[in-house]
Amino acid sequence: MPVRLSKIIIVATIALWVTLVAFGNLTDYGSNWAFVQHVLAMDTIFPDAHIHYRAIHSPLLQHVAYMLIIATEMLAAVLCLAGTWRLWRARRAPEAMFHRAKRVAVLGLSLGVLLWLGGFMAIGGEWFGMWMSTQWNGLSSAFRFVVVLLIALVYLGQRDDELVG
Repeated sequence: MPVRLSKIIIVATIALWVTLVAFGNLTDYGSNWAFVQHVLAMDTIFPDAHIHYRAIHSPLLQHVAYMLIIATEMLAAVLCLAGTWRLWRARRAPEAMFHRAKRVAVLGLSLGVLLWLGGFMAIGGEWFGMWMSTQWNGLSSAFRFVVVLLIALVYLGQRDDELVG
C-alpha cells in the first residue's frame, strides 16, 4: 500500500505543478508571451546563424502557438488529475486492476513529455535555435520538466510486485 500511495501522491503533485503552470500562463499571459514571441521570432539568436528563415514573425501565429502550448498544459494537467483520481479509487484493488488504472496518468505524463521534450527542446531549442539565445533560452527549465516526468513515468509504470523486496 505505501508504494501505491507514493505513486498516487507523485501523480497528484505533478498534476498540481502542471495545473499551476497552465494557470500562470492563463492569468499572467504576458509573462511567458514575451518568451514565446522572441523564441519564434528568433531575434536573439546568433546574428550570423543561417536558420533565421525559420522565424515566425506573425503575431497571430505566435499567439496560436502560445495558445496551443497552454491548451496542451491544461490537457496534461486534467489527465494527471483524472489519473490521480483513478489511482486513488483503485488503491485497494488487486494489482492488475491498479496497474490498469495507471493508463490516464500515463497519458498525462506522456503528454507533458511530448510538450517539453518535443515542443520546447526539439522544436524551440533546435528548430528555432533557442539554444543560441542567452536571454530567451528555456532549455534548462524544459529539461527539468522532462526529467521529472520521465522518472514519474518509469516509477508509475512498474508493477507493485517489482517494488516489493
